[in-house]
Amino acid sequence: MEVSFELTLQIVMTVLAGISAQVTAEFFKVPSIVFLLLFGILLGSDMLNLLHPHELGVGLEVLVALSVAIILFEGGLNLELRDLGRVSGSLRNLVTFGTLITLIGGGMAAHWLAEFPWSIAFLYAALVVVTGPTVISPLLKQVQVDRKVATLLESEGVLIDPVGAILAVVVLDTILNSNASPLEIFSGLLLRFGIGAVIGGVSGALLGFILKNTNFLSEDLKNLVVLAGVWGLFGLAQLSRSESGLMATVVAGIVVRASSIPEERLLRRFKGQLTVLCVSVLFILLAADLSIDSIFALGWGSIWTVLTLMWVVRPISVAFCTINSDLHWRQKLFLAWIAPRGIVSASVASLFAILLTKNGINGGDSIKALVFLTIMMTVFIQGLSARWVAKGLKINSLEATGAVIIGCNALGRLMGRLFQQQGESVVLIDTDPEACDQAKAEGLPVFQSSGLDTDVLEEAGIDSMGTFMALTSNGEVNLVLAQRAVEEFQPPRVFAVFPSNTGQNTATNKTKVNSAFVDQQLIKTWNQYLTEGQIKLGKTCLKEQGLSLQQAHFQALIRTGEILPLLVKRQGSLQVVKAAQDWQVGDEIIYLLHDPRPKLLKRLSGGVQLSRELVAEALPEVEEVPIASPVEQPIPDSVTPNI
Repeated sequence: MEVSFELTLQIVMTVLAGISAQVTAEFFKVPSIVFLLLFGILLGSDMLNLLHPHELGVGLEVLVALSVAIILFEGGLNLELRDLGRVSGSLRNLVTFGTLITLIGGGMAAHWLAEFPWSIAFLYAALVVVTGPTVISPLLKQVQVDRKVATLLESEGVLIDPVGAILAVVVLDTILNSNASPLEIFSGLLLRFGIGAVIGGVSGALLGFILKNTNFLSEDLKNLVVLAGVWGLFGLAQLSRSESGLMATVVAGIVVRASSIPEERLLRRFKGQLTVLCVSVLFILLAADLSIDSIFALGWGSIWTVLTLMWVVRPISVAFCTINSDLHWRQKLFLAWIAPRGIVSASVASLFAILLTKNGINGGDSIKALVFLTIMMTVFIQGLSARWVAKGLKINSLEATGAVIIGCNALGRLMGRLFQQQGESVVLIDTDPEACDQAKAEGLPVFQSSGLDTDVLEEAGIDSMGTFMALTSNGEVNLVLAQRAVEEFQPPRVFAVFPSNTGQNTATNKTKVNSAFVDQQLIKTWNQYLTEGQIKLGKTCLKEQGLSLQQAHFQALIRTGEILPLLVKRQGSLQVVKAAQDWQVGDEIIYLLHDPRPKLLKRLSGGVQLSRELVAEALPEVEEVPIASPVEQPIPDSVTPNI
């Protein structure tokens, strides 16, 4: 009874520590593995001596194997085949040639710098070829780099995990069976890949078929069917050939995702939660089982080994594997910087240390220590600096410029020209041939197609654009278009013009769709004003002196429908005005002013006409604000530059 309670207490403490680490990491906005490692080491035998993973015995190996199966299946489930197509060449090279470069470079570094025997050095290199989706995915959610780089890093992390694990097993088999011929080694490698791919593909297709055709099952039960199926196919693959189960789970996840099952989002959410739990438990246990003395015993040579892996081997691998890609140098440099190791390296290294010790081969504890040192250094150095590196290289998706605008009506064309004159690229999409022709006549790039066509959106360059905006005359359609864009492409800023009602506003909060400008009905009115030429294009800058009065005056004009704010330039960044925009000192606002005077009268008085040469000026109707008190002075007219 005491033994069972002791094991129960160990598991309870592990789960509590793991989830606490996840919460702490979420609060401080850093990769969760940082606190998982810290909490695990803190609770381990070298510190507080509360956790003793070795007491689990063989159960630890079982827990590691089943957890890694869930983690890799969830990684495959999150891979989008269309996204993979965009980076297929670079991804293929990183998983193949990149693995080989890391294996050779890492092995040489471990032998010459850490003074490991050649066999142990290459076993270490095989363990650290993986980059770890459990570290990459949370990191990219916080850093938010552009879509192409994020897809490449996530896909590499998922696909290279089974490749690295199988490669490590082959290297280990070679060490344990030194009489094996090169043909036997190579055939063992291919056999594991082949068995895993076949079992994973067939099982994934079967799971997809079951999920789509068993309507009598509840959604919760379907999630559990998938869990049982994943462990079942993992066990079948492992029974057929050791370590082929890792490849099987990844392939099964990709096939299930490609099956387009109706409950895909719920399944991904369920598997994502399981993955967080598995990662939390495994990292705490494996870190608690780590001996700090074994890491210090490695010496400075081990630190130089890891630094060489990070700053020499990885850049060479990325440079070679992306040589013919369309990635620019900033993206390549970020790829070269980010390659943190994760749970697969840690778990497999822990198992290998046990196997080497059982077979009387020295170096098991040293390999485990060096792998954990690699994990800690890559996570702390690369993970914690990723945000600043992305910002310095200007590949943060939040800083992306340009716009894809759905709708070639008068307002859509005006917005397109405003973006163009600010030096940003813009593409318009509409199904109306006449509206498209009119946009082309104004010098705007146009696609005559539906905004729901993902191929057209890709061709329009939505992946590299900072803003997506739906401005058609149908508010409900705009909301659908914007939500679809969020789901498929996740642009940094998504706007739609739609009627203001509670249901739709709730939907937009969940899908990150911003309500643009004002209510849909008023937009129709402004389109009419634009068509009839009853507008002026103005610009004002909010100054600290008299700010509250200027804000109140501006808001009053918006409420009465006399002006329509379109764009706001804040700290050098051009943004579409939201329906509930907050104004700050220094905001440069571009807006439309309704000018109801007859066209003939405006011509005689020299009024501003809307033409292809757009000029925003400081308009007296908006700029001249009466003095409210002796403290506040009239706000002078701003300078009138062209935009």
